[in-house]
Amino acid sequence: MIDRIPFNRQNLYGPELKYIEDAYLKNKVSGDGFYTHWCQSFIEEKFGLEKVLLTTSGTHALEMAMLLIDIGPGDEVIMPSYTFVSTANAVVLRGAKPVFVDIRPDTQNIDERLIEQAITNYTKAIMPVHYAGVSCEMDTIMDIAQRHELWVVEDAAQGINAQYKDKYLGGIGHLGCYSFHETKNISMGEGGALIINDPCLKARAEIIREKGTNRSKFYRGEVDKYSWVDIGSSFLPSDINAAVLKAQLEYLDEIQLKRNELYQRYHKAFSEFDKNIVTLPIVPNSTISNAHMFYLLLESSEQRDSFISHMKSKNILVVFHYVPLHTSNFAHQHLDSYHLPRTVENAQKLVRLPIFFSLTHGEQQRVIDAAQLFLTNN
Repeated sequence: MIDRIPFNRQNLYGPELKYIEDAYLKNKVSGDGFYTHWCQSFIEEKFGLEKVLLTTSGTHALEMAMLLIDIGPGDEVIMPSYTFVSTANAVVLRGAKPVFVDIRPDTQNIDERLIEQAITNYTKAIMPVHYAGVSCEMDTIMDIAQRHELWVVEDAAQGINAQYKDKYLGGIGHLGCYSFHETKNISMGEGGALIINDPCLKARAEIIREKGTNRSKFYRGEVDKYSWVDIGSSFLPSDINAAVLKAQLEYLDEIQLKRNELYQRYHKAFSEFDKNIVTLPIVPNSTISNAHMFYLLLESSEQRDSFISHMKSKNILVVFHYVPLHTSNFAHQHLDSYHLPRTVENAQKLVRLPIFFSLTHGEQQRVIDAAQLFLTNN
């Protein structure tokens, strides 16, 4: 039996375990220790961001963002349906309503041309999701938000180190959210970050993240004691997780280079096929992708399912992605009904190929050979 090629594989780059041990030697493994502060400063400086706060997950970064802009009952937040449930949950948990908009046919991102018609008197924010590390059309979205006085919260869970017109994703809207889940380019197991681009929000973001207290000010010697001053929760990751993240961030350039190579090799291998057989990812000229994902859009859901079965028979795991949120049981019970044809069609045809740092040349060639065999014979 040939070795199985997983969809994703965890990668250690060298110093992770050393840094974890050092966190214990420093006698500070709870939140906001040495490694947390190092990671936050690195991300701020590397990507030119105003303020970065590590969180326990990308999900919690989104929930923090909704607390920070006071999303509440009666409010509406515009977003795509083709996203992870955390995007919508962050809104629903505040008693507000997600309003779904269809996606573009090329990038799988929210169709910016449909946003304005979804705005009502109750709309308070727009949440663009940068799918596969490819940016939404942020100039248009920011213009709409400015004209209608709306917040923009970027769900850049998949978008670290990707750019839109020389700006890093997460650093364009009023707030941005990263994920460092094990499936992301840079991982701390479970973790994330909230990016605060509006200086007026920085102080309150620290308070919300620290359970609604001004403990951060206390640690900096700005107050003689800390107390409960606002709503909040425990959004701080352990410094152990941050120690792992530091090691990964130190290898950011090498990771990006390898992912770019893998992405380009896939693209070259499948570009010979007719577009009626398979459609490849598109990266607009305004965007620099971080090669988070390589996917194929096949002819139909039946073709996609057959492809997954074929690859499984070759001991290769390829997977579909989101079930559109507006088609879920929860949405049918609690939300408005939507007709989003592009979202439904592409969700049924999309399949993701393995792409991770330790994917070897031989393993990737196996993936390519097996996929090409299917596409040639079907």
